[in-house]
Amino acid sequence: MSFVSVLQGHPAFLVILAVLLGLMVGSFLNVVIHRLPKMLEHQWRAECADLTGAAPPAPETFNLLVPRSACPKCGHRIAALENIPVASYIALGGKCSACRAPISLRYPVVETLAGAFAGYIAWRYGLSAALFGALIFTWAMIALAFIDLDTFYLPDSITLPLLWTGLLFNLGATFTDIRSAVIGTAAGYLALWTVYWVYKLATGKDGMGYGDFKLLAAIGAWLGWKMLPLTILLSSLVGAAVGIGLIVFARHGRDQPIPFGPYLAIAGLIALFWGEQLTRQYLNLF
Repeated sequence: MSFVSVLQGHPAFLVILAVLLGLMVGSFLNVVIHRLPKMLEHQWRAECADLTGAAPPAPETFNLLVPRSACPKCGHRIAALENIPVASYIALGGKCSACRAPISLRYPVVETLAGAFAGYIAWRYGLSAALFGALIFTWAMIALAFIDLDTFYLPDSITLPLLWTGLLFNLGATFTDIRSAVIGTAAGYLALWTVYWVYKLATGKDGMGYGDFKLLAAIGAWLGWKMLPLTILLSSLVGAAVGIGLIVFARHGRDQPIPFGPYLAIAGLIALFWGEQLTRQYLNLF
């Protein structure tokens, strides 16, 4: 009996395997969330130095693999046993083993989200193209949401490959037909692009970043144009609720920007898993 046959015949084993894989990917996503913005900043500084003729910054190997992860306070290199997703955080009591500085709760949260979603996706789709597509889409949404929370930036190095990957998956109608995916890509970009320019012309201010256009275009590429109204509605409702909560309870200034990417990511995931049911229930009201 082949390994594929075992996975097809034992759904519970597939779910467990997906959860374990998701936890490991979640650990890597933490690296991406932390390092990718810094890598882009280093690249921009080098390009600016090249354009202005200034002395380039000192060469330093800094990517998703090098250098090894270390405690930001004492520089202690994280050993393999200290890097086991979630379990290491619990075993260490949420503190660095060397200096006992607190470790951000974000690390186990990202790992848990990646693992839990992977398990749900495996249970929902089984061993299929939709399984692999939904994993890619979900893990990308997690990374983009947290990067945008930190930096107010949605990297092209994630949004654009995500867009093209969605179109490729839908060549076989994995989540929607290719016609709907292509229309969804264009409509997703143009919808927020239009909102951006209407707001800018009316107020003279930028209401959102171009990364938001590309993220909604990517969601359209994966889910098709029919899911865009629901995605925009849900992201707006979640964003408004969080924004009001921050103003009322956290005294967040009205003029302080709030990243929109996390709400698009949350809405995209809801649309992926429950979009058809929500849309059907909404239409039944009429």
